Amino acid sequence: MMRLFSPRKTTLMFVIRDKTRTPLENLEPVLREDVQKIWDAVPKPSAHKETPLSEFFNVEVTALSSYEEKEEQFKEQVASLRQRFFHSIAPGGLAGDRRAVVPASGFSFSAQQIWKIIKENKDLDLPAHKVMVATVRCEEIVNEKFSSFIANEEWRQLEETIQSRPVPSFGRKLSSILDFFLTEYDAEATYFDEGVRSSKRKQLEEKLLQLVQPAYQSMLGHVRSGTLDRFKDAFNNALNGGKGFAMAARECFEYFMSQFDEGSAEAYIDQANWDSSKVREKLHRDIDAYVAAVHTAKLSELANMYETKLNEALSGPVEALLDGASDDTWPAIRKLLQCETEKAVAGFSTALSGFEMDEETQDKMLLRLKEHARGLIEAKAKEEAGRVLIRMKDRFTTMFSHDSDSMPRIWTGKEDIRAITKTARSASLKLLSVMAAIRLDDEADTVENKLSLALLDPKAGTTNKSSSMDPLASSTWDEVPATKTLITPVQCKSLWRQFKAETEYTVTQAIAAQEASKRSNNWLPPPWAIVALVVLGFNEFMTLLRNPLYLGIIFVAFLLVKALWVQLDISGEFRNGALPGILSLSTKFLPTVMNLLRKLAEEGQKHANTGSQHNAPQAAKSSQSVASSSASSEVTSSENGAEYSSPSAHHKLQ
Repeated sequence: MMRLFSPRKTTLMFVIRDKTRTPLENLEPVLREDVQKIWDAVPKPSAHKETPLSEFFNVEVTALSSYEEKEEQFKEQVASLRQRFFHSIAPGGLAGDRRAVVPASGFSFSAQQIWKIIKENKDLDLPAHKVMVATVRCEEIVNEKFSSFIANEEWRQLEETIQSRPVPSFGRKLSSILDFFLTEYDAEATYFDEGVRSSKRKQLEEKLLQLVQPAYQSMLGHVRSGTLDRFKDAFNNALNGGKGFAMAARECFEYFMSQFDEGSAEAYIDQANWDSSKVREKLHRDIDAYVAAVHTAKLSELANMYETKLNEALSGPVEALLDGASDDTWPAIRKLLQCETEKAVAGFSTALSGFEMDEETQDKMLLRLKEHARGLIEAKAKEEAGRVLIRMKDRFTTMFSHDSDSMPRIWTGKEDIRAITKTARSASLKLLSVMAAIRLDDEADTVENKLSLALLDPKAGTTNKSSSMDPLASSTWDEVPATKTLITPVQCKSLWRQFKAETEYTVTQAIAAQEASKRSNNWLPPPWAIVALVVLGFNEFMTLLRNPLYLGIIFVAFLLVKALWVQLDISGEFRNGALPGILSLSTKFLPTVMNLLRKLAEEGQKHANTGSQHNAPQAAKSSQSVASSSASSEVTSSENGAEYSSPSAHHKLQ
């Protein structure tokens, strides 16, 4: 309208009939405000978005009195208004804007241009009356059917049920409900314009489909989740039944994807052209993710199972072989490792064939299993190396305390303890050399020779080392890599020193037991006891043993008899005969005894005098201190008011 009539202004006149008591001055602002709102809502070209209403229109408001109450006044007002229309082109008239006025000679051309503009301007296309009626009525029918569909009990029950569980024949039921309401629309709108009827029917169908689409998506979600759950159960049952992983996954996938297709077809709505491919792709991804998770879990389970078998097959035998260390220990361990690894790899390879893996991945897993087996032995060797000192002492004790028949030794005195000790230490050193390094690659080394020369035969080692350093003064073995070293040379030397110190007591005890056995095996008494038995007899000898005091008395009597023998010269007296000798001795016996007693008394007196002379200087040295102490005693006594003097002090001073 702005494009048609600009730049000429148009007058908009609002005539109010039957004016009430409300003054026109109050009604006019309200009416102008409403017109302004209409103007603001009218779509305008970008150049006139801010153009005010007054640029295109003159708004006038007039009021007419009530015809029934004031007929004469009403007629006068109408006549005045009529004159304004009659003289609209006069100055101040309704058509007072003469900017677009053309002369009468140009009216024909102006009318043609106006008509051309009207035909080209679609804004002025007004629908036919029947189209407008059809539009309004069909719109009402659409709203009625949409409201009826929402209130439909069957649809509400279907919508409520689909929230919690799938509905059998969902698509057929919902299509039937939709078809019912669309058919009702067709029946009620059949006599209206076909174009309007069709467009409104499409509009109704779109609104209904938009309403039921969440239910359709819920149904597809139930179909997808149910299919996924059934796939998991069937897949796990197939695996538990012994079917190969890849075959079970492939067969279950194909079957349950077809099941989903059937379920989605059952949920299909005839009136909609919805695609369930996105939900199908989601199911595909879920199945792939589950299969991948089970694939990883099954491979891990298989690997753990065969690793456990290797643990059981290797741990015990390897520990026993290391405990009984000998020249064949590591060859036996290598043979055991090869045998058990081959069996485990064969079983693992057969189990992996069901997964239809690529060869490179399968080789990596088999190699990982082999490395695990070697790692087990290395870990067990390191563990046993940590207890090597205990093992060495146990072996030494076993070899030292038991004979070749494993019977406990009885130290009778005939055994060569030195040789037995050397043999037991050699066996312990053998254990140390076996535990010093890991030998899974069958490579020769000189660990045992170095240990024997340096520890077991130090003299030979000294001669060999005269021109070189100590072979054990190092942290590595020459032929053994550091990663394969369990006990370094320095640690071996320290362990051997500790081992010898802790086993020395066992050797000492054996030597003591041997000496005790020798003594217990010598049953003859000493020579003096034999002479006493011969002279005294058994009873007298036992009496002396029970009463040792008799020996002292006998000894004193022996000395007295010997002294009398010498003093009386008994052998000389008996040269003249027995009787003269007895008579002579009888006369000399008593004087001789008295003489002996006198000499003994004199000797005793002489020893007493010698002792007193020896003590005299010491008494003289202490006399001064005694005097001073007695003097201090006297001073103290005088201070206390008592007179006291030590007799011994006076005697010393005199």
